[in-house]
Amino acid sequence: MCFSATASFSAGVVLTAMGVASIRKSKTPAQIPFASIPLIFAVQQFSEGLLWMSLTNPALAHLQQASTYAFLFFAQIVWPFWVPFAVLKMEPVVKRKKIERVLLVAGTMVAAYFIWCIFSFPVNGVIADYHIFYTFGYPPQITPWVSGVYAIATIGATLFSSIKKMWLFGLLVLLSYIVTVIFYFDYFVSVWCFFAAILSVYIFVIMRKMKK
Repeated sequence: MCFSATASFSAGVVLTAMGVASIRKSKTPAQIPFASIPLIFAVQQFSEGLLWMSLTNPALAHLQQASTYAFLFFAQIVWPFWVPFAVLKMEPVVKRKKIERVLLVAGTMVAAYFIWCIFSFPVNGVIADYHIFYTFGYPPQITPWVSGVYAIATIGATLFSSIKKMWLFGLLVLLSYIVTVIFYFDYFVSVWCFFAAILSVYIFVIMRKMKK
């Protein structure tokens, strides 16, 4: 999360509960990847909570590198693949499936790019103005374009879905993306992940509608 270790861990606890509840609402195995999104976000928020602690407590400084990489693993590698994959698994309309497949391919390529970046270039996280500021040594000419495809793959997958209420979830995530770009650009990775994590609670509503 973006404001404190306490907030990160609190969000993680809430998301864990909502993730378990969402999975219990699943009717088929195909729904489980999407229902598990809040639970995955919980692990991500716990990892950033550990990063907060490592940056504020010298006794835990040895956790800084591991928690930084753990958070970025979810933020940059898991989500561009997992979101379109999970939505595609549930999509019942053939024409929509074709779009979702394209978005999944795009998201997979984004994830592959960031895997290469994380293992090839330095990354770091520091506290700045009550947020965690991540620095990257990634190629500056390519990464902004890849980040744009990231947004298209993850947000687009929900907006193009035919599943009831999914478009609203996608719209909320899109609005959070815009707000983060405008007001928290320097802390984009941390803040947008936090907003998206909180919004993932809405997945429980989607799963409940599908069960009915």
